[in-house]
Amino acid sequence: MTARTAIGAARTRPCTLVVCRGCCCGDARKYPGYDHDWQLERLRAAADASGGRLAIRTADCLGPCDQANIIVVQPSGEGRRRGGRAVWIGWSMGDDCTDEILRWAESGGPGITAPPATLALQFVQSAGERDRARR
Repeated sequence: MTARTAIGAARTRPCTLVVCRGCCCGDARKYPGYDHDWQLERLRAAADASGGRLAIRTADCLGPCDQANIIVVQPSGEGRRRGGRAVWIGWSMGDDCTDEILRWAESGGPGITAPPATLALQFVQSAGERDRARR
């Protein structure tokens, strides 16, 4: 096995939440009665309070739209060195789900800590994984 060396920003990259806010995710017409803006505000506030251990990004459309809202939890640099990989979470709405995502990410996320069992039930395949599985 070849040793891998993390260089530059990858070494200190924080756990990152990529929040889909494209065609379906974050759309009040698809999910009326849910405050999508409030969820994003909560996630951003947590990142601001994390001292750089957590980052938030938004994406236009990540797919799989039939499982919206999608949030991808990307491992930190340390988490990746420990074998962590990005985890896609579907149906990520509501305060309980948002709380679980934040607790997991703040405690280290993929590669560092195990996800809450109830959150793991919401893990979905990325669009690329779904495409490969169909071939």
